[in-house]
Amino acid sequence: MFSPLIQIGFIQVILPLVFIILLFYEKDSSKFEWIVKMLATVMIIGWVYQTGRWDWVGYYIRYIFILLLLVSLFFSVKKIKPLPFRIKLTRQQKLNTSIYAFLVIIFGFYNAGALTGYTTQHQEIELAFPLNNGTYYIAHGGSHTQLNYHNAYESQQFALDIVKLNKFGIRANGFYPEELDKYSIYGDVLYSPCDGEVLESRNHLADLNPPEMDPEHPEGNYVAISCVENNTKVYIAHMQQDSLEVVEGDSVKEMEPIGLVGNSGNTSEPHLHIHAEKDGNGIPIVFNDEFLTRNDLIR
Repeated sequence: MFSPLIQIGFIQVILPLVFIILLFYEKDSSKFEWIVKMLATVMIIGWVYQTGRWDWVGYYIRYIFILLLLVSLFFSVKKIKPLPFRIKLTRQQKLNTSIYAFLVIIFGFYNAGALTGYTTQHQEIELAFPLNNGTYYIAHGGSHTQLNYHNAYESQQFALDIVKLNKFGIRANGFYPEELDKYSIYGDVLYSPCDGEVLESRNHLADLNPPEMDPEHPEGNYVAISCVENNTKVYIAHMQQDSLEVVEGDSVKEMEPIGLVGNSGNTSEPHLHIHAEKDGNGIPIVFNDEFLTRNDLIR
């Protein structure tokens, strides 16, 4: 698995910038060469736009990449107007064009897969959004692994990981700080997403400083609530130590405070993990009739 620095810095920022610059500056001999290069660039930018974690570098930077792509397309189109559509290619030109064509196929496939993650054919359940103090960002969500790694696990396949953005559209003060209070979501109040009964809870595990994790207790401090209206079990995980206001057997009302966001369990940083399941199968969650996916915002 890529480290955050490689994944965010190279794959999400440097790679698309390189292709935008190549499209803008590199000289072509024919319109055909440019079309293949252009398609590869569009596919790469489209994939990064869809699947990137923009809360690490700034949510609105994703739109800057689209703007840069449009500017590059505008000026490169003007440059290729006098070129013939096709010419006899040299060996090097054939190699370059083949590489770009390969990238069109690969990233076209990736984009098509990601696009399937924005909807689901499964029966959804409506819950109340369990946070209420700012702008929240869906870091993992959707019905495809490119948007939501939980989708590979049957019981959590529609789980959501949620962080909070500061005024700069970033989830933390720093790229990957160790101090918990530098994460915007840490300590936010969590509310019950439904009327129901608390079936399980844990409250004693210490909050960990990133990148520490506790794989032996994946949920960390958590509550599991049996929601009355839809007869499902909803898990809220990685809560702050000694913050839980409910225990097993308690009845809870929708939007009743139940604890605080923490960083306990098998978690890379402070965030809310929420998922619903029935008979061991994950169930899609909607808030205000919206199926949330990566890069969605809740204000």
